[in-house]
Amino acid sequence: MDADALTDARRPEWERLDALSRKRDLSGAEVDELIMRYRAASADLAELKTSVGDSPQGAYLSTILAAARLRFTGASDNFLAQAARFFTLQLPAALYRIRWTTAVIAVAFVLTIVLTAAWIASDPSRIAALGEPEVLKKYAEEDFVNYYEPMASFAGVVWFNNAWIAMQCVLFGVTGLWPLWMLMQNAVGLGVSTAVMSAYGQLDTMILHILPHGMLELTAIFVAAAAGLHVFWAWAVPGRRTRGEALAAEGRALATVAIGLVFVLLLSGLVEGFVTGSALPWPVKIGIGAAALAVFLGYMLIIGRRAVRGGESGDLIEYEAGTPTLTAG
Repeated sequence: MDADALTDARRPEWERLDALSRKRDLSGAEVDELIMRYRAASADLAELKTSVGDSPQGAYLSTILAAARLRFTGASDNFLAQAARFFTLQLPAALYRIRWTTAVIAVAFVLTIVLTAAWIASDPSRIAALGEPEVLKKYAEEDFVNYYEPMASFAGVVWFNNAWIAMQCVLFGVTGLWPLWMLMQNAVGLGVSTAVMSAYGQLDTMILHILPHGMLELTAIFVAAAAGLHVFWAWAVPGRRTRGEALAAEGRALATVAIGLVFVLLLSGLVEGFVTGSALPWPVKIGIGAAALAVFLGYMLIIGRRAVRGGESGDLIEYEAGTPTLTAG
């Protein structure tokens, strides 16, 4: 075969294929033509490779075919489009799906704090067992407040620590035990602190120092734990899907929660680092914390509900995750 002769004969058809693959909007007829010409050009390329091997003509045709194949198989969105989809659809939908689990965890967490604090405070000997009176008094009157000195490095440490806790709740949630253990550990710790602060007349100080950042921070931790437990439930009770399919789908959807909570906890870390320990009036500090929580809950419940009603599940789209199952027919 003469490669130059074939190229001269087929050039108008190849150029038409190239033009179709570059066109922004295709009609139904043009899509059919694109596929038809793609098949014909593929046959030409196969003939060229069989007859003459690698050649400039074959390289030229391969470039056209690659562009055409990308056009009808689809291309990934650019970064900005992917980010917009993540923050407006995938993340809020994933958050909305775990709203009730988050609420149950929040109630259980607060109840554990109250019961722990009440049990310790009900008997002076239990307070005494926590440490020397001078140490406990210093903690209640000085150390607790000094912890919230405003500084950038403190905000960074708080953010990293809380983000790490949230990531663990999601990533190790498949165990079903790790999120519960972390929540119990933190709730009991706060209950002990509450009992000590109350015993030395500093309960109001504790509440004022926790509320500005704690409302958003704790809600984010509750969400992370709920996400982890949903991964466990998908593994334990897969429903009609296989256990692997259920776990993969839930894991993909709720890994987005871990990514999203990094930004939420960054905001709570900034509030804790620069607002809680600042000289602002307490109503202003608490108002800032309440506003931050309201924004997050609005995003989770309002935008999330809208995304779910639009058919979003929080899972990756098929192009990103890959086709899970190929079915003939």
